[in-house]
Order: sequence, then C-alpha cells, then structure tokens
Amino acid sequence: MKPEAEKILITSALPYANGPLHFGHIAGAYLPGDCYARFQRLMGKDVLYLCGSDEHGVAITLSAEMAKRSPKEHVDLFHQTNKNFFEQLEFSFDHYSRTTWPGHIPTTQEFYRALDEKGMIDEKTEDHLYSEQEKRFLADRYVVGTCPKCGYDQARGDECQRCASSYEATDLKNPRSKLTGSPLVLKPSNHLYLRFDKFKEKLSSWIKGKKWKDNVVHFAMQYINDLKPRAITRDSSWGVEVPNHPGKVFYVWFDAPIGYVSAAKEWAEKLGSPDRWKDYWLNPNCKLVHFIGKDNIPFHAVFFPAMLMGQDLPYKLPDEVPANEFYMLEGRQFSKSEGWTIDLEDFFTRYTPDQARYAIAANAPETSDSEFSWKDFQMRCNSELLGKLGNFVNRVLVFAKQHCNSQVPKISHVDEAFEKQMSELVEQAAQSYDQFHLRKASQTLMELCQAGNGYFDAKKPWVLAKDPSRRSELDNTIAYSIQCIKNIALLSSPIIPDSAQKIWHMLGYSSELAKGNWNEISKSFVPVGQKLNEPVILFRKVEDEEILLQVQKLGEKLKEVKEVTTTTYQPLKDPITFETFEKIDLRVAQVLEAVKVPKSKKLLKLLVDVGFEKRTIVSGIALSYEPEQLVGKKVVIVANLAPATIMGIESQGMILAASLEKSLELPQIQNLAPGSSVS
Repeated sequence: MKPEAEKILITSALPYANGPLHFGHIAGAYLPGDCYARFQRLMGKDVLYLCGSDEHGVAITLSAEMAKRSPKEHVDLFHQTNKNFFEQLEFSFDHYSRTTWPGHIPTTQEFYRALDEKGMIDEKTEDHLYSEQEKRFLADRYVVGTCPKCGYDQARGDECQRCASSYEATDLKNPRSKLTGSPLVLKPSNHLYLRFDKFKEKLSSWIKGKKWKDNVVHFAMQYINDLKPRAITRDSSWGVEVPNHPGKVFYVWFDAPIGYVSAAKEWAEKLGSPDRWKDYWLNPNCKLVHFIGKDNIPFHAVFFPAMLMGQDLPYKLPDEVPANEFYMLEGRQFSKSEGWTIDLEDFFTRYTPDQARYAIAANAPETSDSEFSWKDFQMRCNSELLGKLGNFVNRVLVFAKQHCNSQVPKISHVDEAFEKQMSELVEQAAQSYDQFHLRKASQTLMELCQAGNGYFDAKKPWVLAKDPSRRSELDNTIAYSIQCIKNIALLSSPIIPDSAQKIWHMLGYSSELAKGNWNEISKSFVPVGQKLNEPVILFRKVEDEEILLQVQKLGEKLKEVKEVTTTTYQPLKDPITFETFEKIDLRVAQVLEAVKVPKSKKLLKLLVDVGFEKRTIVSGIALSYEPEQLVGKKVVIVANLAPATIMGIESQGMILAASLEKSLELPQIQNLAPGSSVS
C-alpha cells in the first residue's frame, strides 16, 4: 500500500483589496510562495496553496467613499483586478478566496467566542471622536485637525505632515471630518481587547525552538516581550459583526488571518467535501508555511499564533514563516502617487510572465532589500534566459533535427563526469527550493545551462558530424545534451512554468510537467528513439532602445509629479540665545532594542545605551525605519529632556531627526562611544 503523501499547507499574505498590486508585492509574499508550492507538488507532496483578498477595514471604507463607491463595489473591483494579475503571472493557488464570502463570518465569530469563553477578551470604555453630522465614530484616517505640537491646521489624524509628530487622533485641536469638514466631539465607546499578555509565556516557549531567519525570531521576540491587550473591534458597518455588540465589527487585523482558515473551508465546500479542510488545518503532521513580507511578521509570528492557541480545535501553528524584505523599483519604493511604478498593462504587451517571474526570482529580497531595475531585467532576459537557457535548448534540438532525424539517440558509453555534475546541480536546486532560497535556485538553474553549453562546446558535435566513424560519439553527445535539457525543464518549472512546459513538449512529452515527479524525472532518461517536436524560440532579445524608453518614461512620471508638487518648509522658530542652546544636553546613544508600539503606526519604543545608563525612548519614526534597521545604530538624543508619557510608555529623551515633508532621516554617529557629548 502506497504511503500517504506529506501534507503541506501554504499561504501567501492576503492582499488588501484597496488598489492594484505591483512587482514590489509579488517579490515578497507571492512568487516565493508559488515557486515553493510548485516545487513541493513535484516532490509528490499533498499541497494546499491558499490566498485571497483582505476586504475589510477603515482604509477601504475611506477609499470607497472618496471614489464614490460602496465598500462592496470597491473590493469587488480590486479583488478581480488582483486575481487577474495573479492569473496573468500563472500563480498556482489551489484556491483564491476573499474575506467577504459568507463562510468567513461564522469562522471569525467562532474564533472570537472560543477566546471569549477562555477569559481572553476584556471590554473597556474609552473616548473616541464622533461626528454628530454623520452620526458615526471616525477612525484616525477620517480625521484632520490642528497639530498639538506645531499648530499646522491640516494635520492628519495620526501624524502631522509638517512637523512629523505622532499622536492619537483625540490629541488634535479642532478635530473635524476629512470627508464633510464637520466638527467632531469626544464620545465614550466600548471596545473589546484581546489579552495577548496572557499568551506571553506560551508564545515564548513555542518560538524559541524555531530555526527561522534571525530577523524574524528577533523581531517576534521583541513583540512577545512587550505584549499588551490589543483592541479587536471598531465602530463601523463594514466588516464582520461582533456577536452581541451592535454597531461593532472586528478590527481588520483580527479577521484577516482567519481568512486562511475560511479559505480552506470554501475550497473544501467547492470540492463537495466540506470537512476536507480539517485534513490540513487540524492535522498535526501537516506542515504550515506562511509567505509574507517583513512588515507582516508580528501578525503571523505572534498575534495569529496566539489566536490559534486560544481555540478549542487543535489548529496547526506555523512551522515556517519565511518573511522576505522589501523590493524596490530603481532604488526607490514603488509609489503610484509619485508615478514611480511600472505600467503592468503595457509591460505584459511587451514581455512574458516568465521573464517577469525569472527577473524577480533571480534577485529576490530574501535577506536584504533588493530592487527591480530595467537594466538588470534586460541582462536577466538577454544574458541568462536567452543567452544561456534558450540558446542551449535551441542549438541542441536544431542539431538533433538536422543530424538525428529529430529522435533521441542511443547512449553508447556512460559519461560519468557530466552525469555527476548534472545530478549534483539537480540536488542543489532541490535543497534551495525546499529551504526558500529562490535566488540560489535561479543561480543553480543557470549553472546547469552553462554546464550544458560547456559540454556541447567541448564535444564539438559539428566536427563529429563530418566523420561517419565517430557516429556513436555524436549520438552520445546529443543524447546527454538532451538529458541536460530535460533537467533544465525540471529545474526551471517552479520559476518559469510556461517556458518549462514548452521545453518538455519539445522533448516529445505530451504530459504536464508540473504534475510530474521530481525524483523520477531527474533520475530517468528521455527514452531512446522518442520523437522530438519542432524547436521553438523561447525568449526574444530585449533591445537597448526599449529599456531606455522605459527608464525615460519612469523619470518623466516622477518629474511630472515633482512639477505639480510644492515643497513645504517648516517656518523658522523664534531666535534663542547661545546660553539657551547650551542648556540642551545632546548625547550619542546606541540602539539596543527596537519594537513598534501597539496601536500606533508611527511610534517605536527604543532601548538605548547612553554610556552611563540605559534608557527607554519613544520616537515617531516607524514609517521611515523598521525596528531591525535601528538595532546597533548610534543616534543623537536630547538627554536632559524631561520624561514624558506617550501611549502609556515613559519616554526618557528624544531622538534627533531631519525631516522634509514626508521624508525623515536620522543623523548617525560612526565612531564615538555612547555617552559622548554632541555640540
């Protein structure tokens, strides 16, 4: 009896249905997940690969109102837009769901009830901003007002774009609705809080045994060490309703990851086997892998695992969380508002999905931020896909058509060295795919192509073809070259599936390569005498002129945005005397720990060493710096600033930062020791 295949449950972060996706999103959570799923299927594993749209939240209601759509119309639009984009890139989701499908509601409410019955939910009354005109509470994204720090009267609900100060929306002076301009008042509102602090010990012991990336474990542990109750409700009509709490919906961060579970349920229902989802989510032997970007680490390595721990059902906890770094465009973050993006509709009229997939995979942001650049894209397409892979496949198959009657010739003698080289590269690629090293897998694929080209060149079949007495050598060379092409098709299948299938077909196979078995294909030979199909060109050359045009278009878009944007400088403050300045004690401090402050998008809590002591400082720099970027850095602080309580945390100083409009940068000290004076 054949043993049951190992089950692997794979998820990619649910994209927010509030706008179209771009290559920056694809590089972090989606292409790595798809390549991993494709590889594991080839390894004979029972894979369930899930994704779907995250369709609730205040950002969606705000964007929908500004676009004069209902929230449902808004998410319907972008759900389909993003689903089409994934299909265009040939992503192999077993099911693509959405958090507005009816079955997501009871699943989310079941999660809540289980936590509530265990005493993990608290209720608390706090003052929130309310619009009498609109008859509703407004979240910070809906609020503008006067900055409590600099007096700017168009400050946003969570941050002042003039002085970069962070605050709660309730701290604004003269708060008003962003949509109607109506004044807002403070009004008490009850909210539910999940007692994450009660999970601290269990989470700590669970995550300590994980051999994940250091930054993932370190980042998660910082959150776990500082866990506090976190609000799980919002006053809104858009979202999953909270049982027995009219007018309340679940905060989007709470209901979104539950979407992985409800997506599995929807998949099972569509199969006609409603309980099939349990074979994965409730199976202790199933492997659970979350593919995410690094900004989602806390939710997948801390918050969602705690929610799973608090259930009555024995849900699987994540086995792997291969969080990737950020993917830029020509050294800058993708930005549609600034025109710093790629017109995907135009892109796919010129280039294939496989060219995009390969270029992203070959430079995947696995351990540090990486970027898409047009010159790199051209090099990947021309030098690697066309020059190494496509050229080798074409020259061998054209030669076989001319000299072997388009049939696989017989191997007359074993070429141990080349067999060993191919076998080692196939094994290296398998290890790379299995360990989430997509860049290494891409490099190994190119090494195999280079090995094939080197073998073909060294054997010189065009010389052998002129000497009938060396016919067996000629056949041997072509036969081994065809075996190499077969391995190239196998290795490339997870990354460039369409091209791999075309190669497979050219070798005379009618089956679907993606449904084959890695080990069987790698160890078997293309049968002697198998009829080869007509060779086709896999990749075209990307010309210098078209790349130059793309770079120019990108620059023109940015220039257009800059031309219509007026830089706003902060007004100079009142003059002070030197004696007043001398009272400020500036010191060098080294950041020892950094973690985001719960309930705040802008604030980081830092532990710094000032030489003679360690201090906690709360700083509004979270939009410009990730916590892990700061650990080990030396910064300048105001050391004699009176302590202030911010979001319930006593801040014992202030970090100096330079800012201009939305840009913020910390001055850094290279050599001086912590505690050194700055003057």
